[in-house]
Amino acid sequence: MTELLSEAPRVPRLQRWIATATSARSARLGLRTRVLLMFSFGALLLAVFLAAAAYSFTRSSLLTQRDRTATLEVANHAVTVAANLNGAPGDATTALIALENQNVSETVVWYRGRFENRGGFSSEDIPPALRERVINDGVRARMITTVDGAPAIVVGYPVSNGALFEAVDISEVEDTLASVGLSLFFGALITSMFGVVLGWFAASRAVRPLADAAQAAQLIAGGRLDTRLEPSDDPDLRTLAMSFNDMASALQARVERDARFASDVSHELRSPLMTLAASVEVMQARRTEMPERAQTALDLLASDVARFQGLVEDLLEISRFDAGAIRLNREDLLVAEFVRAAVSVSSMPATPVTVSDRGERMVMIGDRRRLARVVANLIDNARLHGGGDAHVYVGEADNEGEPVGHVWIAVEDHGPGVPPEERDLVFERFARGAVAGRRSTSDGAGLGLSLVDEHIRMHGGRVWVEERRDAEPGARFVLELPAEEVGI
Repeated sequence: MTELLSEAPRVPRLQRWIATATSARSARLGLRTRVLLMFSFGALLLAVFLAAAAYSFTRSSLLTQRDRTATLEVANHAVTVAANLNGAPGDATTALIALENQNVSETVVWYRGRFENRGGFSSEDIPPALRERVINDGVRARMITTVDGAPAIVVGYPVSNGALFEAVDISEVEDTLASVGLSLFFGALITSMFGVVLGWFAASRAVRPLADAAQAAQLIAGGRLDTRLEPSDDPDLRTLAMSFNDMASALQARVERDARFASDVSHELRSPLMTLAASVEVMQARRTEMPERAQTALDLLASDVARFQGLVEDLLEISRFDAGAIRLNREDLLVAEFVRAAVSVSSMPATPVTVSDRGERMVMIGDRRRLARVVANLIDNARLHGGGDAHVYVGEADNEGEPVGHVWIAVEDHGPGVPPEERDLVFERFARGAVAGRRSTSDGAGLGLSLVDEHIRMHGGRVWVEERRDAEPGARFVLELPAEEVGI
């Protein structure tokens, strides 16, 4: 009792371990895989069960039939033996000869306390239990055993003054069962394969609505806010589709409302800003007539008005992206010539530009004004956050050979760089990073790099930030755009 009680608390811990292991395995397997495994495992169990039941029934029927036949044959042979032993002969030779005349050779006769036999079947092949049952108890009995390496039914039949033991070969029954077992094995295999196919089909049907929902969610995340799921006849799936569509409609309405708000606010601010800018220009024309403190205030006002104008223009541009109103005026651009021109009209026109040999021969198709805005934004970013010194590099992509399919435009600065955990965040709207929170100036609203990302994606390219290649402090912003090398 003590041992039993001490082992009892281990059972809940074992159950928890099994449950934890099962849940961990389920978490590692996808829904499609689990459905497929359930169907396959169920089909396998059903096939094995039916095959085992069919084999057992067939074996029982064949052995029962063969046993009944063997019992009747031995009963007839026992009549012959009894007739030959009625005269109380000295041995069972006469009875054995009579059986041989009937083409029965695998027999053993127990008479006057000893065994006599003809053929390969002897008293050693008779199981002791069967011998005890027939000779001592005088009861008919039979037992399946092996005689000379072959399966056989040994039947014992008591007769007057003795007993008859006969071995009936059942090798043909075993051969038949082997054929039946092989057939059942292939049948179970085919059934299991059919279960796998059925499971794959059921898993595909079960996961298809989820795949459609996932694809729709990806489209919405990519900006296709009008994406909706098709209604289904299934009540459960209909609820899922309706809930998803309601969520998408609410999200679309919210995004459109926010976009309209930003656009309306930006438009409303442009008129007073233009008036304010014109007033500042008038005041700057008479700057020399003002006292020193008024000149300082005027300079601050002009700087803030210019920054405010840039913010409004950026908000308008962002609202156009959200509304899908951006249209690109594409034209062939010689990359090196275009970059030099864009840098010359930027906030730091003296920024050096280095172009590789192949970069001089590369041409891309894009909107000149918007790509120039991209280069200007990167130059402004280097001016505001990169120490005021930048360098521009133009060349083919590092991971491409012949022919070249992309061009890289890289802008390097000498600032504190961008931490790895912020390299994706800096391209989000109004994100200026941890470095921006520590700088002394308030220039920039966090929209410049977001506009860079939007413009580059519209041109089929991508942008990222990394460390400088020369291991010096600073950041390296890389634009990758589709381009091709041409002969000049």
